[in-house]
Amino acid sequence: MKPTKNKSDFKNYYDVVVTFDKVDMLHIVNNAVYFNYFEQARIKYAKDIGFLPEKGISLDGTTFYMVRNEINYLKAALFEDRLRVYTRIAYIKNSSFGFEHIIENLDKGIIIAEGTGVLAHVDPVLKKSVPLPEEFYQKVLGYEHKVEILKSK
Repeated sequence: MKPTKNKSDFKNYYDVVVTFDKVDMLHIVNNAVYFNYFEQARIKYAKDIGFLPEKGISLDGTTFYMVRNEINYLKAALFEDRLRVYTRIAYIKNSSFGFEHIIENLDKGIIIAEGTGVLAHVDPVLKKSVPLPEEFYQKVLGYEHKVEILKSK
């Protein structure tokens, strides 16, 4: 995993305050919670770019499966920390695309975690990957200033 640590590469972000139910008996954010933060950030990203409707998560007959999730924990987050989850699509292939994430502790001004995730575009009936529509590429390229297209011809 080689995520970008430069915040200026990220246009989209999701803010969250660590609540009591997210910390474990060591008083730090449980490791699995970071994946929930990434998921919420990806949903916000999809809504902001126009892939999902403002209300709800209907995809009009298309499906995306999470096929890879990776995280590096750099520093612990604690109860009531203010976090910002930066999210971007780093690359697009034929039927899949990759997200990068970084989480910043806004109170301390430090990056506390970084991660990546891969989603595959899947036919909901056949349960097999299918090519991403051209509209997907256009929306991402119109939104992101730094995305790699790895689409084979």
